Amino acid sequence: MKKAVVILSGGMDSTTALFIAKKEGYDIIPVHFNYGQRTQRRELKAFDDICEYAKITNKYIIDLPFFTQIGASALVDTHLEVPTEGIKPGIPITYVSFRNGIFLSIAAAIAEKEKACAVFIGVVEEDSSGYPDCREDFIKKMQNAINAGTKPETVIEIKTPLIHLKKEDIVKEAIKVNAPLELTWSCYKNEDEACGVCDSCRLRLKGFEKAGIKDLT
Repeated sequence: MKKAVVILSGGMDSTTALFIAKKEGYDIIPVHFNYGQRTQRRELKAFDDICEYAKITNKYIIDLPFFTQIGASALVDTHLEVPTEGIKPGIPITYVSFRNGIFLSIAAAIAEKEKACAVFIGVVEEDSSGYPDCREDFIKKMQNAINAGTKPETVIEIKTPLIHLKKEDIVKEAIKVNAPLELTWSCYKNEDEACGVCDSCRLRLKGFEKAGIKDLT
């Protein structure tokens, strides 16, 4: 059976990507990263709940504490505030420098070890917060670099099934593939109750509203 490593944060995008991979017939190996993010505990719970729901036992949880040393992002630096005034043009202060590049590199190492042929990541270019490491051009270049830096017999495709979708389309796709969105967590700010006003919450709320579907969280 073909294998795929899925980068699973516990959010709705990565969860939808996982269930798309499952529908495509892959044996799923999820990987989750604890990197000192504000909602680390809650995201890990979502990851565990989703893996349990999907009956997945072969999974990886990787600790990356160095992100808090680098700082410069409101997600990992407590001296910075998560913006709540609405989504603005440009790269927001919640961008974590080269996070997806680092995540993809580690996922590729796991894929090589597990003899997986694909890495799924739920990046969204067209309807996201403007992060540069969510762009299709970046993903293609990372795939080239990964295949240049691994064993000759290792061929890994980075799959981004959501990259050109709007948030409401992601909600509809999630329903189609039976992704348990009620188990996911999107808030950048809180771990108990979603704030509803950070960029991630706003995008989620807007997506469900436009899709005409109730968010059970």
